[in-house]
Amino acid sequence: MALIFKIVGGEEWRAAEAAGVFDGAPVDRADGYIHFSTAAQAPETAAKWFAGRGDLVVAAVEADALGPALRWEPSRGGAPFPHLYGPLALDAVVWTRPLPLGADGRRLFGDLEP
Repeated sequence: MALIFKIVGGEEWRAAEAAGVFDGAPVDRADGYIHFSTAAQAPETAAKWFAGRGDLVVAAVEADALGPALRWEPSRGGAPFPHLYGPLALDAVVWTRPLPLGADGRRLFGDLEP
């Protein structure tokens, strides 16, 4: 199972759980797709786009469950990033957990691999 990861504010994620679908954060909606990261990309994504934010959640999503709406497109440094062109059905989510800050200011992801 190939997992990709969405970092999102806790309040936004709780709203998605209540609605049964995640339509994306404001930046996702502005860009026209939901931004995801691989396990290797997630720490840099968190540092670059979520520095200093509290109440974050990381959601692990089964990439194959997203079908053709998931596209791998070049982004930072030309590396391919997963982008979902459409809403995220929550049945594709394998797990979620809080994404706290460590004492050194970096996010504590733990093990992202299954």
